[in-house]
Amino acid sequence: DNHGTAPLTLSSGLPYQSTIKRKVRKKKKNGVITANLAGTKYEIVRVVIQEMGFVKTRDEDETANLIWSDCAVQQEKIAELRNYQRINHFPGMGEICRKDFLARNMTKMIKNQPQEYSFIPRTWIFPAEYTQFQNYVKELKKKRRQKTFIVKPANGAMGHGISLIRNGEKLQAQDHLIVQEYLDNPFLMEGYKFDLRVYILVTSCDPLKVFLYHDGLVRMGTEKYHPPSDSNLSQLYMHLTNYSVNKHNEHFERDETEDKGSKRSIKWFTEFLETNNLDVSKFWSDISELVVKTLIVAEPHVLHAYRMCRPGQAPGSDSVCFEVLGFDILLDRKLKPWLLEINRAPSFGTDQKIDYDVKKGVLLNALKLLNIRTSDKRKNLARQKAEAQKRLYGQGSMKKLLPGSSDWEKQRHTLERRKEELKERLAQVRKQISKEEHENRHMGNYRRIYPPDDKTLLEKYDSLLATAFQTFLAGRAASLQWEMNNPLKRMKEEDILDLLEQCEIDDEKLMGKCTRQRGPK
Repeated sequence: DNHGTAPLTLSSGLPYQSTIKRKVRKKKKNGVITANLAGTKYEIVRVVIQEMGFVKTRDEDETANLIWSDCAVQQEKIAELRNYQRINHFPGMGEICRKDFLARNMTKMIKNQPQEYSFIPRTWIFPAEYTQFQNYVKELKKKRRQKTFIVKPANGAMGHGISLIRNGEKLQAQDHLIVQEYLDNPFLMEGYKFDLRVYILVTSCDPLKVFLYHDGLVRMGTEKYHPPSDSNLSQLYMHLTNYSVNKHNEHFERDETEDKGSKRSIKWFTEFLETNNLDVSKFWSDISELVVKTLIVAEPHVLHAYRMCRPGQAPGSDSVCFEVLGFDILLDRKLKPWLLEINRAPSFGTDQKIDYDVKKGVLLNALKLLNIRTSDKRKNLARQKAEAQKRLYGQGSMKKLLPGSSDWEKQRHTLERRKEELKERLAQVRKQISKEEHENRHMGNYRRIYPPDDKTLLEKYDSLLATAFQTFLAGRAASLQWEMNNPLKRMKEEDILDLLEQCEIDDEKLMGKCTRQRGPK
């Protein structure tokens, strides 16, 4: 307001332009995506956040669109999140990421599906399975066969406390350990043993959505490989492929060229396979199957834990959780992949250029796939307001059937309930279609491996998923069991529309109206 007597003059120069700029800046500030990075020590996460145009918030800000944490988060924190927020961990994922939990859960699935779960070395959890292990060692002795075993701390990481033994009888019963058969016929590269760090993105557990990054790291041992013998069991630089172990060897090569050094890319490895006339597409499909089957083991635990954290969240609504997992996989001489372990907090350290290039791609492509939008916060508040009004005025809720209702009223009530269920499912299907369209446009170097496009493969996975729910949630979480078997679960949009139209026709018949002719959709 101009309260003075001086006439108001508009300058056609700089001041006018600067006010316009100020308005634009203010508008932009209201529409930013915020990220809380207090829980990460990795610089590459900050680099990617900046490249995405996200704004880093204060450490204590709990309202950010994205919250990134290097380690697993408490379930209470996930429960407190608003629907527009995203955090980079799922509850319940420890069921496959802790070595002892992975072994226990895999053993249960192997009993039910031995053919499908033959990609994990034979494993015993000490002290619980000490007797079974000793019986196995005695059987080997009778057959005059000797095997090597790898011994790991149950909740260890980074190669700490790992050793190899050939005399299983020396192991103590009271130690809390994981004992596995050692894979002594690995595929070798230039005479060295290696493993693969494969990056997996899980964007949702309800429904399950899994993406595989088509690159990763090849991590090599730093001493030429020889099959295990009493004389070389302690040579861990030969037998272990962990980067955290091998980087301490003087022979570790930090070569920045693609085809040299102790750390290389999976992209380079697939080119190596092609050059040697080995099947690259089979390599990727075998790894995809291993990953999906492993996550099928996790899904009942993760979904149950997620629903406990987020009660009342409609199935198919945006997940507040996502996770980037690091699968460690060993290839044997026949290129069969074997699962070693899964990291829910894979290192995003960038000691070398190859780390920087691969890990930046993993993170950047993941955040693009997540589709975090500036409008999420506003839409969430509007939705909460609308739901509160519905509850207040009783809108949208089905009228209850009164005792002594006539058969006609009961039929109408059943039809109305069926229509509500179909409409709800139709909204979920359309939302999923919209999400998939975004994913297909922004997949970058990721590939969707669940649900797969191949119908036969999808049927196989769904059968394994049903087995997993029966195995791990038997007698519990009845609503989840019912959902798994709900025939609407796999229906397409046109099928649901057909059912809705049939409901309308049945309703018109009940009301005594003339049945209208079925026209085009």
